[in-house]
Amino acid sequence: MNGVELFLLGRALMKIGEQALPDTGAHGGNRAVLVVLSDVLAHSGTTISEVAARTGLPQSAVSGAVARLRETGSVVAETDPHDRRRSLLEAARDISGRVAEVRATTIDDAVATALGGGDDGIDEVIAALDLLSRRLHIRPDSPADQLSKPKPV
Repeated sequence: MNGVELFLLGRALMKIGEQALPDTGAHGGNRAVLVVLSDVLAHSGTTISEVAARTGLPQSAVSGAVARLRETGSVVAETDPHDRRRSLLEAARDISGRVAEVRATTIDDAVATALGGGDDGIDEVIAALDLLSRRLHIRPDSPADQLSKPKPV
């Protein structure tokens, strides 16, 4: 595999991941929301403009994603004590219904669709994805998984 093939594989995996997510009914898809969420998880106490600068997303897209994340209870915003015009973003301490729903959804159907239907090879592909995720330290202790762990009070 070369760099181009790896890049294309990554894009295909992103599409499978998006298809595996429960439908929100919102327009615009989940990609910007997931990018913003992952950035907020990695940079607690950040601002919308800082997220926009790090992710390369337009500030309007970040603002829209933050609004969706706040509605679902995934992210909270508090007024910056040093500049009351700004809000500081962080992951919500409690698991919202939406987060629980997303975490309970399996990738089986999306992987089956990507493989052309049928059950042949699904378990093997999912096992390979699990292994890759662990080896890249995406699970079990990734920032995204911190939402599933209760935070100390």
